[in-house]
Amino acid sequence: MKYKRIVPKIYDNLFKRIASILSDARRKVVREINQTQVLAYWEIGKEIVEFEQKGRIHGEYGERLIERLSKDMLQKFGRGFSSTNLKMMRLFYQSFPIRQTLSDESLEKQKFQIPTRVTKKMSEKTQTLSAKFIKGNKSQVLSRKSEIRPTLSFQFKPILSWSHYCELLKVEEPLARSFYEKEAFQNNWSVRELKRQINSMLFERLTLSKDTKAVMKIAKKGQILEKPEDAIKDPYILEFLNLKEESAYTESQLEQTLIDKLQYFLLELGKGFTFVARQKRITIANRHYYIDLVFYNRLLKCFVLIDLKTGDLDHADVGQMNFYLNYFKENEKQEDENNPIGLILCAKKDDLFAKYILGGLDNKVFASKYKLTLPTENELRRKLKS
Repeated sequence: MKYKRIVPKIYDNLFKRIASILSDARRKVVREINQTQVLAYWEIGKEIVEFEQKGRIHGEYGERLIERLSKDMLQKFGRGFSSTNLKMMRLFYQSFPIRQTLSDESLEKQKFQIPTRVTKKMSEKTQTLSAKFIKGNKSQVLSRKSEIRPTLSFQFKPILSWSHYCELLKVEEPLARSFYEKEAFQNNWSVRELKRQINSMLFERLTLSKDTKAVMKIAKKGQILEKPEDAIKDPYILEFLNLKEESAYTESQLEQTLIDKLQYFLLELGKGFTFVARQKRITIANRHYYIDLVFYNRLLKCFVLIDLKTGDLDHADVGQMNFYLNYFKENEKQEDENNPIGLILCAKKDDLFAKYILGGLDNKVFASKYKLTLPTENELRRKLKS
């Protein structure tokens, strides 16, 4: 019996499809396990809080409850239920909002009985109609009392791992916590990256000059890039480069280090950035010029040109960037794209000086400082107080 020869390319495609199916299935299982675990911890926190509220247990008595519960849980289920973890679960339930909806089964049962906590959520019209119905069917209500136990379906849906939520619980400000949760999910941040972004005060930097409505919008939907200004941070935290602030280094060394750590630099830049070129050459009148870094932001639909400076911001830097932008606008930009924007990353920047040299330009040019280390604890405290 003769067998047909298997074409390598066709077989490779088959293998890739099968491997993709298995990989997706494994990721789905892991994701579902994580979600189940997080939801279980949230419900444990709910049980503890409700028990304490009913018994009016606070302070020392609350500590005793946690200690006793931890001892019994560890004995029955093993590791993972220390007093610290149980307190974290209690805080988890208290810190994340509950969206309540009635299940279909509960809606049907409400024709006979309306619990107090449900009626608070119902409109006055619905309550009145339901009360009339109950009054006319009192005997039915009494006869079916044992089987009609309407329940609420708690719609808390975990989108991150328990380790992520443990980091988020360290953020006291609810708006900031909501923002970091959305950003971590949308950008697939690791726990380490989430911790780094929190420590670098990403939320505070993005919302420094925004009004209350804008802050609420960001907190609910994550970082929204509607205009070039939304994509620019000040300062940029480049501690992942492992360069000491007091050491001397050239702009080319800084550029090379950023390229070597491109993945981390893209995360620090924010949403939608893709790398295009390094030392992009443009030629005008037989003279060559080089742009340090070129990125494209798919959300803003425009090129982002970056010029690196190891010293103070100078008016010559702004003129040079404006020159680059004019070239890109005429020679690189497509019809369906927006005008390019420029970002000058400098070690030092005087805000008043920057205001005057950046004002009145036809092109969008921004100047941001960069820091080679994360803010210290004292710097964070001063920032929060201000």
